[in-house]
Formats: sequence, structure tokens, C-alpha cells
Amino acid sequence: MHSRVPEVDVAEVPAAGLLLDVREQDEWVAGHAEGALHIPMSDFVARYGELTERAGEGERVFVVCRSGGRSAQVTQYLRQQGVDAVNVGGGMQAWEAAGRPLITESGAPAHVA
Repeated sequence: MHSRVPEVDVAEVPAAGLLLDVREQDEWVAGHAEGALHIPMSDFVARYGELTERAGEGERVFVVCRSGGRSAQVTQYLRQQGVDAVNVGGGMQAWEAAGRPLITESGAPAHVA
């Protein structure tokens, strides 16, 4: 789909890896991966510093959105900045389908919106 952007399957995302969720706030609230860093794509350039504060030098960043399109764009941007970023193929829809855990801050049942 995005030939210039490296992509990994959800199964390849390590539990302790840095997962960057670029979905919008309403999508995040519905359900997200525990420990993920949430910076919506619409705010990403302004909030880029939050990622650089969290990511260790040379640490791989796994970028995810709902289905993989927005995260591919952010992955491409990050790679242009010299960050080792990869797109999570299929996004949070694939994450949920693979049975990877989802949480909500409210404790409500989590789902991908």
C-alpha cells in the first residue's frame, strides 16, 4: 500500500516497544494499547517533542492509526527526521483482530472506533 514506508505486522510489535498512536482523541478514548504514546496526527508536528522526549536514541517507533493510512504518513515524516519508525500494518483494526489487548481510561469495554 505504502511502498516507501517500512511496515510490520501487529504480531511483530514487542510488548515493551514504543507504540505511537496517531488517531484522534475520540478514537483513543474508545480503546488503545496500554502504554502507547498518543499524539493525534492533526497535532503531530506541534507535539513532535513529546515523542523525542519519550523515545530513546535509536529506539524503533511503531506507528499505528485505525487502519494504517495516517500512520504511514507519520512514519514517512519520522523517517525523514532520522527516526527509526515503522508503520503497523492494518492499524488498530488488525491489533484488535489479532487479540492484542486494548484498554480505556474509564474502564469501559475497549474497542476500535
